[in-house]
Amino acid sequence: MNLFRKKDIDKILVDAREGSESHLALNRNLGVRDLTAFGIAAIVGAGIFSTIGVATSEGGPAVVFLFVFTAFACACSGFAYAEFASLIPVSGSAYTYSYAAFGELIAWIIGWDLLIEYAIGNVAVAISWSDYFTSLLANIHIDALNIHGIHLPAWITMDYLSASRGYQQLIAGAEPTSLLQDASAAWTSAPIIGGLRIIADIPALCITLFITYLIYIGIKESKQAGNIMVLVKVIIILLVISIGAFHIHTENWSPFAPNGIAGVLKGVSGVFFAYIGFDAISTTAEECKNPQRDLPRGMFNSILICTFLYLAIALVLTGMVNYKELNVGDPLAYAFSRLNLRWISVLVGFSAIVATASVLLVFQLGQPRIWMSMSRDGLLPAIFSRIHPKYKTPGFSTIVTGFTVAVPALFLNLTEMTELTSIGTLFAFILVCAGVLRLHTNPHGPRSKFKTPYINGKYIVPLLFIVMFAALIYEGKWIREFLTYGEWDSFRHKIPMYLFFVTFAYVSYWTFTKKLSLIIVFGLLTCLYLMAQLTYMNWLRFSIWLVVGLVIYFLYGYKHSKLNNK
Repeated sequence: MNLFRKKDIDKILVDAREGSESHLALNRNLGVRDLTAFGIAAIVGAGIFSTIGVATSEGGPAVVFLFVFTAFACACSGFAYAEFASLIPVSGSAYTYSYAAFGELIAWIIGWDLLIEYAIGNVAVAISWSDYFTSLLANIHIDALNIHGIHLPAWITMDYLSASRGYQQLIAGAEPTSLLQDASAAWTSAPIIGGLRIIADIPALCITLFITYLIYIGIKESKQAGNIMVLVKVIIILLVISIGAFHIHTENWSPFAPNGIAGVLKGVSGVFFAYIGFDAISTTAEECKNPQRDLPRGMFNSILICTFLYLAIALVLTGMVNYKELNVGDPLAYAFSRLNLRWISVLVGFSAIVATASVLLVFQLGQPRIWMSMSRDGLLPAIFSRIHPKYKTPGFSTIVTGFTVAVPALFLNLTEMTELTSIGTLFAFILVCAGVLRLHTNPHGPRSKFKTPYINGKYIVPLLFIVMFAALIYEGKWIREFLTYGEWDSFRHKIPMYLFFVTFAYVSYWTFTKKLSLIIVFGLLTCLYLMAQLTYMNWLRFSIWLVVGLVIYFLYGYKHSKLNNK
């Protein structure tokens, strides 16, 4: 049994250049500006309009440092993506890269993992869209028509888990925040059928079905429309930042880090979720005029622009209202409503609806095509790559993707979807970085035209490991708590950090002996560190997800693989 059989890079490139029955060539018409706009379109969505609130509610204004650190991690990973995209300028992103670098088993794992980033991530986007849609309706005031806000029943605008937990927390004596009050209202007002309360996020379902329908019938976004959409979003965001700056109360920035480093790190999933999307640029490699030159520029331009917007939004947001109030699904709209600037709140709500819908469209388009690629390789049934005879789209894959997003969006909450998406994407980034490092250590392997600026990490990486380990020893109390096994409930939360330190030690040895590129190693380690900051429960859910994927691979994928037939 050969689990690590690889696809030949030359064959992949020939298919991309000349086209074949299984891989049609695409038109190359994207430049740097188009790729930058595509990256911003994919990044600026639910993160800046929604999950930024959860992150600031935990870390306070100091969450800006987490944005900087996350941007650094994404930039380092971006070099790895750029190098792979230059070497293998075809669609498929991390799935195709892993197939060439590691072999079929790892490619399957990353393809299955990308389902979390694209499909499950879209569940969070759909929920965020619903929050802003209901907020926009509530802020509509037309005196001539005697309309003072349109309020939908709470039980059709919230997921079941949030309503149940919010009600239980209020009963237990928790502080009655607006979020908990809304959850309690949804729970108590919901109709009951057969002893079960009917609570579901209907707007999230509707937008998912609408976007899925558009994709199914073959809707196409031109690059001009995408550029205009990004321009509109950026202009509105800059307007919000400019107006919000005049309503900053500096006392809201004190304390700057109310919950210390631990509080800041609690926002990892929300902050990283805000950056998810830059890697989607790599899926357009076959449509770039000059992928070796333009892909890296597009990635880094979009990361830099979005980082500036995120830092400005985070500072303005925490300056306008106290960080404790921002744990809501629509923090920007809430902040302006709190200051009685309803027209700005309406503008923010409209911009958020456009932004999140565009992200939903981009990733809802991407997921069926990943399944299509896996199906063409034989790892999934042929029906996943079947093209609709009229609309010329992967019809079955699109319907399955819509179902995968629509049903969870009805019942699951934003936080859990965000965390699951973040851990899946971080895992993909780690594998891409590791894949580039593996190619670097192979003297006979292919070489990319794009070269990551080389800085020898031979001494720097091991030194950083030694410094970190020495710091842990110096902080005696922390190291004792970390090394104390205690009860299982306490020990299990330390497992991700144990894995990080073990991996850090191995990577330090690998870097010392192989003189690995410092930038790519930093990309791997920073993403792994962010991944280690996620909760044990997220790691458990992610592990279960991978095990389910492996079962499917061994029962079907391995036997039906095109490489197996060879």
